[in-house]
Order: sequence, then C-alpha cells, then structure tokens
Amino acid sequence: MRHESKWICCPQCGSETKVKVYEETVLVKFPLYCPKCKKEFMVNVVKLKMVLSDEPDA
Repeated sequence: MRHESKWICCPQCGSETKVKVYEETVLVKFPLYCPKCKKEFMVNVVKLKMVLSDEPDA
C-alpha cells in the first residue's frame, strides 16, 4: 500500500521546510518554521492542503 506524501513549503518564500505530511495527516495550529526566511507561521493541514491559521502567532 503506497501512501501519498508531500513536503510542506513555506507560505512566504516557497522553499521546502523539514516537515513532511501524508494524506492522513491532520495538523491544527501547527507552528511551521522556515529555515530559509527564519520565520514561523501557524498553519492548518488537512488532506495535503495547507492553510494559514487566522490566529496570530505568539
């Protein structure tokens, strides 16, 4: 059984982060850090679709 997976890209610069998600992965208010632009974003991921969280980060 082969599962589809995808590397999450930074919403600002577009480079790949070090986070990999699968079809079954669900992330809510996940603190995604980009090593290239050195910023952190709160994201939600469901079924390989990433959306920025509406709440500002701390």
